[in-house]
Amino acid sequence: MNVLSSRFSTFLLECGCDEAGRGCLAGPVVAAAVILPPDFYCPELNDSKLLTEKVRNKLRPIIESQALVWAVAEVDNNEIDKINILNASILAMQRAMDKLDISPEFIIVDGNRFKPYRDIPHKTLVKGDSKFLSIAAASVLAKTHRDEIMEALHVRFPVYDWNKNKAYPTMKHREAIKLYGTTTFHRLTFNLLGEEKPKKPKKIKLPNKLKQREELF
Repeated sequence: MNVLSSRFSTFLLECGCDEAGRGCLAGPVVAAAVILPPDFYCPELNDSKLLTEKVRNKLRPIIESQALVWAVAEVDNNEIDKINILNASILAMQRAMDKLDISPEFIIVDGNRFKPYRDIPHKTLVKGDSKFLSIAAASVLAKTHRDEIMEALHVRFPVYDWNKNKAYPTMKHREAIKLYGTTTFHRLTFNLLGEEKPKKPKKIKLPNKLKQREELF
């Protein structure tokens, strides 16, 4: 069993942040910010990607009821298309922290990219969601809240199978885009059909003699 650490820093109010939906073709990117109490204990908690949907849904109310404070925020597909998915993911995490009733003293973020938030020190941690409880908790909240959004949108757009694929680039999702086109929730700057981009022709280095001869023409 993977035992996660309770905190990275020595600060009591350490906030874990993570997002869900970064690689999807439609819908928002959703982020969560979570500050857990020092005695928080939940041995099942781990990176949401390593958990089943049933376990994630079981853990969500535990996290929400036992966290000192938590919040979820989103950046929609139109904003994603304007500012790109990396900036949108960071913005979603910062929006989630804006909603916290308690201001963090330190921030730990899953991944390797973040932007300064107010004057609060932060640390990015690759695979942080499988190392630290607060980031794992944020990953579960972000994932479950986003899944709810996509399940609700599935009722309006059932052909895309969003209740199952949550707008990730599955074969069925892409086939539906080919057949029915896009919705107002699709990310139009993404490679929706999975087409390969044309490769740039390689530049051939000419020997000096040939290069000189080429320049004469």
